[in-house]
Amino acid sequence: MQSEYVIIGAGSAGCAIAYRLAEAGKRVIVIEYGGTDAGPFIQMPAALSYPMNMSRYDWGYQSEPEPHLGGRKLACPRGKVIGGSSSINGMVYVRGHAGDFDHWSDSGAQGWAYADVLPYFKRMEHWHGSETPSEWRGTDGPLHISRGPRDNPLTQAFTEAGAQAGYAVTSDYNGEQQEGFGAMEATIWKGQRWSAANAYLRPAQKTGRVEVVKALAQRVVIEDGRAVGVEVLRGGAKQVIWAEAEVIIAASAINSPKLLMLSGIGPAAHLAEHGINVIADRPGVGQNLQDHLEMYIQMSATQPVSLYKYWNLFGKGLLGAQWLFTRTGLATSNQFESAGFIRSRAGVPYPDVQFHFLPLAVRYDGKVAAEGHGFQAHVGPMRSASRGAVTLRSADPAAAPEIRFNYMSDPQDWEDFRTCIRLTREIFAQPAFDPYRGHEIQPGADLQTDAELDEAIREHAESAYHPCGTCRMGRADDVNAVVDPETRVIGVDGLRVADSSIFPRITNGNLNGPSIMVGEKAADHILGRTPLPPSNAQPKIAENWETSQR
Repeated sequence: MQSEYVIIGAGSAGCAIAYRLAEAGKRVIVIEYGGTDAGPFIQMPAALSYPMNMSRYDWGYQSEPEPHLGGRKLACPRGKVIGGSSSINGMVYVRGHAGDFDHWSDSGAQGWAYADVLPYFKRMEHWHGSETPSEWRGTDGPLHISRGPRDNPLTQAFTEAGAQAGYAVTSDYNGEQQEGFGAMEATIWKGQRWSAANAYLRPAQKTGRVEVVKALAQRVVIEDGRAVGVEVLRGGAKQVIWAEAEVIIAASAINSPKLLMLSGIGPAAHLAEHGINVIADRPGVGQNLQDHLEMYIQMSATQPVSLYKYWNLFGKGLLGAQWLFTRTGLATSNQFESAGFIRSRAGVPYPDVQFHFLPLAVRYDGKVAAEGHGFQAHVGPMRSASRGAVTLRSADPAAAPEIRFNYMSDPQDWEDFRTCIRLTREIFAQPAFDPYRGHEIQPGADLQTDAELDEAIREHAESAYHPCGTCRMGRADDVNAVVDPETRVIGVDGLRVADSSIFPRITNGNLNGPSIMVGEKAADHILGRTPLPPSNAQPKIAENWETSQR
């Protein structure tokens, strides 16, 4: 089998690249080990806690015991399905802050400043957030972005409470001003999950130029320093899918570095340990692993206004049937309909704390609080200094890699996390919640001292499932960079990596949006096109950031 381009991974970035290459008349083979994304578990927004916990759709990765979290192993779901993690995620759409991308550019990813990436965000978006057009948003891209109905009184109360606590209200956190409280955005369209598969891959397949091959990528075949194909395991037999032009790895922040290492690209000593011939000694492969850690601050509700009344077999069945037959009702929303982005302290120039508000007290795996009616905010620091690594467990491509996030290894993280909890409590204490506020379920109002909060964090903090950074983009002469600013793997020809693994530093908020943007921009580099002209738009930064927290 052969094609002009071979893409490993039908996830957020891979689907976008396939679409843009097909649009340009190129022939593409996409290798994806996961199966179909058909069926209500994936396509119904409210069912989001199911696919993430199903081995059929998820690689089922876990971290190694985390030394700073009491030796807990944390779940690290990654999509093993058409659409990748965009088919099993929470559907929350956040671009990231302008300051994040300017930091990328400053750290060696030239051409990836906010002015450079904004045109790509606009190109990919079909925004339904407002009747009035916005110079910040795109309206004819493949990726539909909508807002939930925000009918639940708790959802409204959260934004009001943010304002009462002295924070800004923003009409669009993905537009001119991220900082503040307002409506959450989601990759949902006409009541259905609008994954990268729905947005990009299916239209690309309809051109007849994109073929999806179900197989497990084993390694990139490299001859005379050039990537020429991908060795796969397909139907129990090994074969090579040849690439006439280039191989593009878009297999996630976990699997992309793993594939590079299996292909002989990575830290030489580590590869030698596993008997892998070194083709390019790149010490940065698998390093620089970052994620967002968060905690659910849960309150009981004194009125039966939360979604708890549907949290039984009958209620779920009713909503599911309504969705199945009419694509209407509560199941058309991921229920994350209010958001907040704030700064943790004075002197931080742009938000470093994110809130996801949910009008239900529930865990991510769908287990509801025994208390009954309640509500919660997911909160955590956005720019932790902690760094981890993805390394090989063995040279067997079927073996899961070793994932060490090294969460909370930086002392600042503890201070920031305690601040997050206290700021959330302050918001929940505002008058907007007076009609609904019961007692604090988690961590519990009796936990007040630094030591008590640290213990709660150690026990209850969970990953927000935003791994990135393991094939860092940087200058070609940067020894720890893995790809250059055109996403080319440094030291090997005809090979690129384009997904969240190339992020130099984690962005503010959920990573699906920036991952798709990486695919969009990488496609232009692959096609040898001049990048879209940079934007002159100037985002708002709080004027008092140097002296005030809000």
